[in-house]
Amino acid sequence: MHGYRGAAPGAGVAVLRDGVPIFRRAYGLADLEGRVAATTATNYRLASLTKQFTAAAILLLAEAGRLSIDDPVRKWLPTLKDGADAIVIRHLLTHTSGLIDYEDLIPEGCTAQLRDADVLGLLEAENRGYFPPGAGYRYSNSGYSLLALIVGRASGEDFASFLREHIFRPLGLQNTLAYEAGISRVAHRAFGYSASEHSWTRTDQNLTSATLGDGGIYSSVDDLAKWDAALCGDRLLRPESLRLAFQPATQTDDPAVQYGFGWRITGESRWHSGETIGFRNAIVRFLEQRLTVIVLTNRNDPAPYPTALAIAEVFAPSR
Repeated sequence: MHGYRGAAPGAGVAVLRDGVPIFRRAYGLADLEGRVAATTATNYRLASLTKQFTAAAILLLAEAGRLSIDDPVRKWLPTLKDGADAIVIRHLLTHTSGLIDYEDLIPEGCTAQLRDADVLGLLEAENRGYFPPGAGYRYSNSGYSLLALIVGRASGEDFASFLREHIFRPLGLQNTLAYEAGISRVAHRAFGYSASEHSWTRTDQNLTSATLGDGGIYSSVDDLAKWDAALCGDRLLRPESLRLAFQPATQTDDPAVQYGFGWRITGESRWHSGETIGFRNAIVRFLEQRLTVIVLTNRNDPAPYPTALAIAEVFAPSR
């Protein structure tokens, strides 16, 4: 982590065994302009690490009988075209729906940030997919934005409120939230940066930074340590729900990687990266070693997954 030290965009790192922290440290700055040092309580935009929380929300609602993961998506989002008839919630969770990537549908000249409801609006005009539902794999932010809307409709609460009341507060994730500009505030916030030739430029938001289900949660390594502890037992989800989340459901476009519900699966590890403008993050859970590594950063480079693997090697050599 040497490159994260000093007056540069920083990072938070936590290493846990059986859900208990054995190493926590922060590096660099959370806010370059304000010269605010990063701490282990600094909250970073998780980007696609959000997907594991979105999947957990769906599983909680399934446990409560509010929905089934095999419900047709049009049961909850009936304004989608007939071409979506065969898509079920399970397809959204596993990136096997074939839905068109909403980023490819954003109108030229659009300057307003998209919300999950805007993603639905873009998809309502489409009656095509990349492949028939269940016939292939293509990583889909569209699918996870729709899952956030389904959580809202099945629960009667908006997505951010459901996460707060049913996941974050019960687990003591005090400063974790699905961030909505003008509605909520991120405490101890890290701002995102990208490297230019001789300096760093703040690149904290773009058109797709306001969608929630696919990437809108902010959290810290301190809070994610509590999340990991909950995944080690049944504090949130029943064992059968955890098995669904962590078991391989589909092969990805990488022969070494499969996908569950919001988690990538490589051998005995369960992991996900989160990469968006100005942020690079990873969480990796090594099941045999009962070890978890969390890396959160507020810069556009390097890729976080190899960094997490290198840190894991320090604590569990020759895994």
